[in-house]
Amino acid sequence: MRGISQAFTAIVSTIVEAREELRIHRGRVLLSLIGVAVAVLALTTVVAAGAVTEQVSREANERSAGRPATLTVYIGAAYDPQTGMPASDAPAVSATDAAWAEAMQRYGIEYHSRVLNQPMRVQFTDGVVDANARAVDVAFGEMHRVALVEGAWFVDGDRDRFAPALVVNEAFWDRLGRPPVAANPVIEIVADRPVTGVIIGVTPRQSEYDAPEATLLIESLPSVATTESDVIGGPQGAQYEAWVPESEADALTAALQSDLRSAIGEDAEISVNRNDWGAWPFDPFLALKLLVGGVAGVILLLGALGLVNIALVTVRTRIREIGIRRSFGATSGRIFFAVLMESVVATFLAGAVGVGISIALVRSPLLQLAFGTALDDAPAFPIDAAIIGLVAATAVGAIAGLLPAVAAVRVRVIDAIRF
Repeated sequence: MRGISQAFTAIVSTIVEAREELRIHRGRVLLSLIGVAVAVLALTTVVAAGAVTEQVSREANERSAGRPATLTVYIGAAYDPQTGMPASDAPAVSATDAAWAEAMQRYGIEYHSRVLNQPMRVQFTDGVVDANARAVDVAFGEMHRVALVEGAWFVDGDRDRFAPALVVNEAFWDRLGRPPVAANPVIEIVADRPVTGVIIGVTPRQSEYDAPEATLLIESLPSVATTESDVIGGPQGAQYEAWVPESEADALTAALQSDLRSAIGEDAEISVNRNDWGAWPFDPFLALKLLVGGVAGVILLLGALGLVNIALVTVRTRIREIGIRRSFGATSGRIFFAVLMESVVATFLAGAVGVGISIALVRSPLLQLAFGTALDDAPAFPIDAAIIGLVAATAVGAIAGLLPAVAAVRVRVIDAIRF
């Protein structure tokens, strides 16, 4: 017990002594640690920015392929493998919709949607244009993280509108002259009978080459169809999506395949697949993580080399001081740990400053502006980035203080006093 008490006292006294030395030589220490603070700032920011970049990539993938785990189900006509021609007609939409709804209720799946891409003729001021129309259910917006620059996504009440509600992209909106969405702008849809659509939301531009595109609810599709085959299903079949827990994705894939096959029949082509990033057989962000790790390692190495050089020069200037302390009875171990702890304590404080500045930078909206997109689920500052920054600073201090501490111990007392 006494030995533990003595060891604890020695450690605390060494830290206190190191703090006093830092206070006495604060000018020198401040200049030598600016580089460490900057290196830790860069290291922590790079690691944290890597987490933000990964989240940006995840959300971009989820907007196109759905959140993990999104099951995509296709139900259509079976094809003859020899001729490549349909061996039967596509199942009736009423039958596939009923089988799908029953399966969603049986397994308690809350988020699910029917999906169909369909051409739609729209009357603009400069003429009639063929725009792509995507018909979905209300849950599609949550499943695919649909972002909006104006207006709002569909709600359940939009199914009962006499004038179909539309969410258009910016290319479509620009073609109309960007009218205020709050004013409920309307468009004329060229169909078997005159149809007026109401724009309730606008999705952001993906590229400068975007074509006009509109999204509407499945229930509104018959009113904008130009022929009977344009109604969902048609000769091409139907597509459905379900957002399920990742842990249950494999079991539900097999269950849906079996249940839909039993309900619809053997003559139909039924496939259940996952296309979201969670189903990829490799880590899609591995290259990004390796790049971030490499950059962080180089930053840490440069910071350590600079500090080692400064620490060695500093010890040379303190040889006389070290000799006097040795002559008054300071042991080699005490001198070693005093010099080492000076470096460790100083770099830890510099690391804390660097981590604090990094947190302010990463949590700033400027970082998201730099990526050119706003995150739906902006990640909190990664705790691991802060820990890495502080551990790196402490490790750099230990490495940078080790060689000077060894040099200080090897100094002969008589030579040091004469220095």
